[in-house]
Amino acid sequence: MSEGYEIEPGEAEKQLASKQAVLLDVREPEEFAVAHLDNSVLIPMQSIPPQLQQVEQMADQGTLLVLCHHGVRSLQVVAWLRGQGIENCYSVTGGIDRWSRELDPSVPRY
Repeated sequence: MSEGYEIEPGEAEKQLASKQAVLLDVREPEEFAVAHLDNSVLIPMQSIPPQLQQVEQMADQGTLLVLCHHGVRSLQVVAWLRGQGIENCYSVTGGIDRWSRELDPSVPRY
């Protein structure tokens, strides 16, 4: 299922830096409080369906990059969003944990 649904953290970082993408964090508020990336928008996974309109508006601003802890929930969300017709969305492979390990060690790991 993940074929074409994921984006490497380094590529995601480039897209965010060039303002071509929007970062959607689908973790829980407690997790977000521990560690999050600047300019990410928190909408917990369970809240995505009722907030689909807001997510669609985010996708209109650029590629929607979906982030969670290890990349499992974000991949599920991306598969669901694609099913709703939002094609320009990708799961950040490895989640915020891999982002911290490979790109920004200042992001706390948990």
